[in-house]
Amino acid sequence: MRAIQVTALDGPAAVQLVDVPEPEAGNGVLVEVHAAGVNFPDVLMSRGEYQMKPELPFTPGSEVAGTVVSGGDLAPGTRVAGFSVLGGYAERAVCDPVTLFPLPDNVSFAAGAALLMNYLTVDFALVRRGKLQAGETILVQGAAGGIGVATIQLAKVLGAQVIAVVSTEEKGEVARKAGADEVVLADGFLAAVKGRVDVVMDPVGGDRFTDSLRCLRPEGRLLVVGFTGGSIPEVKVNRLLLNNLSVVGVGWGAFWMSQPTYLQEQWARLLPYLSSGELDPLLGNSYPLEQAADALLELDERRALAKVILTPR
Repeated sequence: MRAIQVTALDGPAAVQLVDVPEPEAGNGVLVEVHAAGVNFPDVLMSRGEYQMKPELPFTPGSEVAGTVVSGGDLAPGTRVAGFSVLGGYAERAVCDPVTLFPLPDNVSFAAGAALLMNYLTVDFALVRRGKLQAGETILVQGAAGGIGVATIQLAKVLGAQVIAVVSTEEKGEVARKAGADEVVLADGFLAAVKGRVDVVMDPVGGDRFTDSLRCLRPEGRLLVVGFTGGSIPEVKVNRLLLNNLSVVGVGWGAFWMSQPTYLQEQWARLLPYLSSGELDPLLGNSYPLEQAADALLELDERRALAKVILTPR
């Protein structure tokens, strides 16, 4: 079968399309991949910069959607979305049964592949770590990206008001389409929102971090999800004392890997909103498997508008 491999840690442009043996289901479930989600950790892994450092060569891709081929309790042909951890950039991939979920008929394979990493991370962030309440206001950094769109949609489902922070007017339109109540540009966002924010969702880090803290109301929470801005910021903890602020780490992967059944709990919580269409991933560009490097570069160069997808089938 065809698969994308990282053979050297030279970045997204160096990934290769190769022929490899089809994986065996073993104790897992073999899935024919119709769509695979492209995520920023895949970019980092192509350089050896992510906390997970697979032995070379490896096939990236952590989330897939398609149909069951064999293995597990689901009948062959069942439509599923699954978290493959690795191996998703291929025509077939293996998922642990605990990380595989029946996909509602109204959800496309592309949308299914856009769900797991982003929406389960955001559910963990907002519900368990951030304790977001109805009526609160959340500010979303990087609001046009996959995590940003998922945050906007889930925060609205939870009854919050959403302020989206974006770098361009074009990305602002993506945030509005996702359901943001207000959109502000990253340049000078603090003046527009200071004192109005209960929770900040921050997958960006970098230079925006301090201003994200400054915009919070007393007892506000800043959720640290990632660092797509490049640099990892440092906190002067005296800033936290003044308004009793909390900086909260969101390590969804580390959490569920020690408690795998938590994923099924999350899926059960989100499934009604997926079936109703209240949670509906916004899809960006879609690339065939042989253009995986272009898909990764779109994320690496911050050009992505909504979720980027690979289509092996």
